[in-house]
Amino acid sequence: MKSLISSLLTAALLLTQHLTASAQTDTDTLANSPPSPPQKWTYRKWNGSNYACKCYAGDACWPNTSQWSQLNSTVGGNLRVTTPPGAPCYNTFQGPLGNVSTYNAAQCTSVTAGFPSEQFQIDLPIAGLWSYFTNDTCRPTTSRTDTCTLGHYPVLVIMAKTTGHIQAGINFARDNNLRLIIRNTGHDFLGRSVGWGALVINTHSFQDAITALNKAHALTPPKIMITGECATVGVAGGLPQGGGHGPWTTLKGFLADTALEFEVITADGQLLTTNANTNSDLFWALRGGGPAAFAVIVSASYKTFDDVPSTGTTLNINTAHTTNSTLFWQAFTAFHGYSNYFTEKGLYVYYEVGTTSLHVQPFLAIGKNVAQLQAILKPLFDDLDAMGLMYDTTTKTYSTYYDLYFDMFEGEMAGNSALTGGWTMGKADVANNNAGIVSALRNAANNGAILVGHMWNAGQGVPASEWNNTSVNPKLRQVSEKIITVVIVSGNAPLSMKAAAQQKLTYVVDAGLRAAAPNGAAYINEADPHQPNWQQAFWGTNYPALLKLRQKWDPAGVFYAVSTPGTENWEQIEWETRLCKKVQ
Repeated sequence: MKSLISSLLTAALLLTQHLTASAQTDTDTLANSPPSPPQKWTYRKWNGSNYACKCYAGDACWPNTSQWSQLNSTVGGNLRVTTPPGAPCYNTFQGPLGNVSTYNAAQCTSVTAGFPSEQFQIDLPIAGLWSYFTNDTCRPTTSRTDTCTLGHYPVLVIMAKTTGHIQAGINFARDNNLRLIIRNTGHDFLGRSVGWGALVINTHSFQDAITALNKAHALTPPKIMITGECATVGVAGGLPQGGGHGPWTTLKGFLADTALEFEVITADGQLLTTNANTNSDLFWALRGGGPAAFAVIVSASYKTFDDVPSTGTTLNINTAHTTNSTLFWQAFTAFHGYSNYFTEKGLYVYYEVGTTSLHVQPFLAIGKNVAQLQAILKPLFDDLDAMGLMYDTTTKTYSTYYDLYFDMFEGEMAGNSALTGGWTMGKADVANNNAGIVSALRNAANNGAILVGHMWNAGQGVPASEWNNTSVNPKLRQVSEKIITVVIVSGNAPLSMKAAAQQKLTYVVDAGLRAAAPNGAAYINEADPHQPNWQQAFWGTNYPALLKLRQKWDPAGVFYAVSTPGTENWEQIEWETRLCKKVQ
């Protein structure tokens, strides 16, 4: 594989000059370029409007051979030309920098087996965990003569090993006006880790959540830190920048609440320290203000907490227990009505619900024993028993939360193609409109949506006087549940089908939840970025301040992630490819 990467990079550098000399146009006519632009731009016309776009392969402003060679030298030879993970299953990869023979039977077998694995995807240079935003043009296949193109994957990636590599990549992208993507683990549902024609800086070699957990647990006495529900989520990338909820959130708040200091690289290439006293405005923005929006975090310091004995319970209700849909939803209504109660008692609850199934794993009680957890859950089980409903349940206790985490929390799949949305339920909404929320969830399930619930309260374990220390939407302090909604659609589906799926997600599935829970909000890392009024949905009253800070720390728009502060004027035109600004 190493020789293939080397040959690809060599081919790319040889082809660059030819491609930049023959910039390609689209079905729309090219807009007239103004003289002497202040930055390198490609000017396009799309759907009747003029746009100034980032530079892409084939554009006159795309860097030449010597520039790419110099960058590769500066980053220690860690610049790579990208190929989709499935390329070894095809005879030829038809990339934007030329065609390359890629078939390798052994590698194809490995990729096919690994494609559904989160860890496999995370360890790749450019992949996102879900493939929808890559355009799904080169999935693993048994038909080696099929077409494999780059789709919406990035063109080149820097496998950063030092902060200097990250600085060089940022400076190069800024000076050449390239679309830049910062990829940590690729654990992302909104397509932020990939992007058509982009340069990626891969920071995954710097850290991951499992390493952080293991290091904390190895201390004497063992410690714990807030991490995501999934162990493959990085702890110094998009997680704290989106807030960062996890199993400890009811007790200790978001990961952003526990941040003590970040070392970051800004859009102008500076390496800075940020904390409550130094660059404090940037520190505030980085704690919940949106991923890949203000700076690249290269190191992070967080509070840790004593690990404690913990207990978990599972609950399963499905067609093996009842085929009575009315009874099932009556049971779910009872379960959901305890959302506020569960979080007030300090629990974290993770569940999945469908039209005829409820799977809870786990009801998590940190610092509690079996008797204490069973006492908390008794009202729910009494309700289920009174209905005459059968169910399966198990309870386990562990000497530490660390042991429970790796035993009870289930792994997640990768490689799927879908759109993701979601909404949080205010405590007031659950108290006053539980039936309405359940009706909206049932409607979503009946429309084919996959629903994943997390019960937590991010304001309960953090004093109200500290809520404004982060830029997280203040509404998220007053919720007791967050729902992830998923609408399945193929990444290479016809544009009309993609549009219909997005319409269903935004205006059917999530619209029902927004209407049923007006005191809720959207959580930036797991929600629909195309929902109406996303600025208020994601950040509420904090948005104006975040917008000003984005203009201060990244005035040229070096960083980009969909629906983050300051991106109102950016669009992906030409069938969701080129990143551009509309111009008069």
